[in-house]
Amino acid sequence: MRKKQLILPIFLLIQIVGLKIISFFPEFVESYYSNGLYPYISKFSRSILGWIPFSFGDVLYAILIIYALYWLYKNRKLHWKFKALSVLSLLSVVYFLFHFLWAFNYHRIPLSEKMNIKTEYSDVQLLAFTNKIIAKTNQIQFQITNDTAMKIVSPFSQNQIFEKSLLGYKNLSNEYSFFTYNIPSVKKSLFSYPLTYMGFGGYLNPFTNEAQVNSMIPKYGFPMTACHEMAHQMGYASESECNFIGFLAVTKNDDLYFKYSGYSYALRYCLSNWEVRNPKILEQLLKTIHPGILKNYKESKDFWESHQTFIDTGFEIFYDNFLKFNQQKDGLESYSKFVDLMVNYYAKKDL
Repeated sequence: MRKKQLILPIFLLIQIVGLKIISFFPEFVESYYSNGLYPYISKFSRSILGWIPFSFGDVLYAILIIYALYWLYKNRKLHWKFKALSVLSLLSVVYFLFHFLWAFNYHRIPLSEKMNIKTEYSDVQLLAFTNKIIAKTNQIQFQITNDTAMKIVSPFSQNQIFEKSLLGYKNLSNEYSFFTYNIPSVKKSLFSYPLTYMGFGGYLNPFTNEAQVNSMIPKYGFPMTACHEMAHQMGYASESECNFIGFLAVTKNDDLYFKYSGYSYALRYCLSNWEVRNPKILEQLLKTIHPGILKNYKESKDFWESHQTFIDTGFEIFYDNFLKFNQQKDGLESYSKFVDLMVNYYAKKDL
């Protein structure tokens, strides 16, 4: 076995140890990567690929998958040690690019500190916020339909939603300059069908900086998903933070359908919290929500349940551990942690 074959596998180990050390210096990451190098990387990637009407990253993934299968077949008789070293070498390169191009953002200063938002709240505070957001969601649903029993059906195409999402971020950036979004690169994923069975509404390709949205998801929630993935593009890795930023972007949008997408999304997470905290209060809250909103929730629930298989369960376990490995100790539960940010952010603000 040649020594040069061990270089990249050893480099992988060095990277893992190095990242553990870097995680203790979020101020360094925030200053020199998230607000230093990363904006240039992101601008370059989106300038080069953003204009392409299809997902270049998805095409790249497809090519790599095909090549990997070809390589495994071609080298099927190769000794397992050489196969393992080859795989580790490739993993080392991918791991480096993953972090260099985007994932160092996992180690930046938490948004709660940056915006001086508390992350703890009482049941009293949550109940007050939930009632407030129910009233707001009810109001917008009725403004759109003039019928409390009618579910929301978006009149926009998915490409129109991508374009209109920029307006919400523009309004948001007027209040918070660090949420400025430039050079759009938001696309429908070519892998929407498998993404649905994997349980994903979208994802950011860290290698091409393209925001991918599952084109099969119910359209009323499409704006929120798009804005969530756009938040990832701006260098926010935490799922709870991107939920919060995406919520701010859609609710700052002048369009009512966008506002509804955000408020109904946030309300659903509040209701999920009450399902765990106090089911009796949940029952009382559900009685105050317009039937049309509940129909949209049922639409989403039916959609995901109709595509639920062992594949979805497997990817949930994988992604849960992936998030925990990357500084999000709550795993998939971190998505719902944006309720912490919302409750405290709006404690002294109107929705």
